[in-house]
Amino acid sequence: MREFLSNMLEQGKTLDLEGILTNLGVSIIIGLVIFLSYWITHSGTIYSKKFNVSLIMLTILTTSVMAVIGNNVALSLGMVGALSIVRFRTAIKDSRDTVYIFWAIVAGISSGAGEFMVASLSSAALFIILLFLGRIKNDNRRLLIIRAAKSQERNIESVVFSYFKSKANLRVLNSTRESVELIYELSGRTLAEAAKGNKSITEVLYEIDDVEYVNVVTQNDEIDG
Repeated sequence: MREFLSNMLEQGKTLDLEGILTNLGVSIIIGLVIFLSYWITHSGTIYSKKFNVSLIMLTILTTSVMAVIGNNVALSLGMVGALSIVRFRTAIKDSRDTVYIFWAIVAGISSGAGEFMVASLSSAALFIILLFLGRIKNDNRRLLIIRAAKSQERNIESVVFSYFKSKANLRVLNSTRESVELIYELSGRTLAEAAKGNKSITEVLYEIDDVEYVNVVTQNDEIDG
């Protein structure tokens, strides 16, 4: 039993120079595909060139780690222990970024293990899916923000309900002894339909006494870091 465990800990697959260069070459190509996909599917303030370059580096580094570990159990356990003390605090601005991180890691593992078919086919499938679906954003949400005297709270709620019925959801209610702030969430379509043939909601609300301001804010998937 002891000899069996010793053989498991000592076994390893040593790559020659040609094998290492091949694995790294494949990982670089797939890393560039990931870079291109991220560049196409992200735009505006949410795009981070540094993060995109980091995806290529992550793919290559993962391939390098796999080349070092090979089939050596001892090295793999040591690598897990070393990585467990590293804390990653990079803020993820978009949920899609998590997908790209895992894509880079999986591509690096597959390339380092010599599974080029798995790396290529999975990367091609992800590239096509993200090309068609990755640019989808939820920009249809609107926030209606109203600040007025506290005595006008009921009047504001009545006006908003009569204008949008139950399609405007009250998300936040901030109040002091003198003032109140209400934040409603509704869709852009609801806002546009309610305005057809009628006064705008801002005009109607400003007809109420002691209304300080009325803001309409577009809420999208982008998060400023």
